[in-house]
Amino acid sequence: MFARSSFSALQPLRNTVRRYATESSSSGSSNTILYATLGALACGGGYYYYSKSGKSATPGNVVPSSTPPSACLTGGDQGWVGLKLASVENINHNTKKFRFEFPDKDNVSGMHITSALLTKFKGPEMQKPVIRPYTPVSDEDQCGYLDLIVKVYPNGPMSEHMHSMIPGQQLDFKGPLTKYPWVANKHSHITLIAGGTGITPMYQLARAIFKNPEDKTKVTLVFGNIAEEDILLKKEFQELENTYPQRFRAFYLLDNPPKDWAGGKGFITKELLKTVLPEPKEQNIKVFVCGPPGLYKAVSGGKVSPTDQGELTGILKDLGYSKDQVFKF
Repeated sequence: MFARSSFSALQPLRNTVRRYATESSSSGSSNTILYATLGALACGGGYYYYSKSGKSATPGNVVPSSTPPSACLTGGDQGWVGLKLASVENINHNTKKFRFEFPDKDNVSGMHITSALLTKFKGPEMQKPVIRPYTPVSDEDQCGYLDLIVKVYPNGPMSEHMHSMIPGQQLDFKGPLTKYPWVANKHSHITLIAGGTGITPMYQLARAIFKNPEDKTKVTLVFGNIAEEDILLKKEFQELENTYPQRFRAFYLLDNPPKDWAGGKGFITKELLKTVLPEPKEQNIKVFVCGPPGLYKAVSGGKVSPTDQGELTGILKDLGYSKDQVFKF
């Protein structure tokens, strides 16, 4: 919670962010005031951070074609599809990126925006297989493979299995499972509140929005992590922020920041969200939440089941948002 002396510094940031939330997306206004305010807050309270770095965003090695490619994963009655692990990349001390190849190199994954897939593994001593959902971080139009970012958890059978895999081994996949059907300009402004690997569906949605020239949706990201090395996909988000400064803003918080950290410190708080989110009274906004149980409990309340969003509680309810304005991945 802010000290009383910090509240006077919040007003310029609040005013600037509110202008961002309501101004035309074609506006060419400068971000100088916002940067200066955030710098002051980083010294006085350390709660806010607006990064500005990176080069122009690109969708990756996506090959355009006049004929839509076939999908590897088609859902429905297709059943499980075994995919071969092509490569493994270490991201940090407990997270890896896994690239799985499609049998047909000309196939795309078949994933939709805001969709997930299921993975299945059954060890020799397991009575039942382990099934876990993941959201790929590769582009939906990418041919030949999909990428997953997976953090290993102690006693997490799927994550431990995947972290033990070597190229050439196979894993079973099924999907896609659509979470929140998206069309361009479905909302005028969305907020993505994420923690840890809960960032992957947020990245999938943000990437698709800015890839589509017809989609003018504004996006605000609030992303909490333990340490700086835990900030996944930061380079990709910085590229989006640098390319679309009038439509994308990112705020990062760390529980254990380094000494030279200029961003936020601690948990995602009511005061932070009150300042950076579009107001609940604004029309056609949506707040997406994804992360560990503690984040859900504090921010929005948890889901009852994959098909039941449950009641809205926590910070977002206290700030006046309605259940219809919030979606929990």
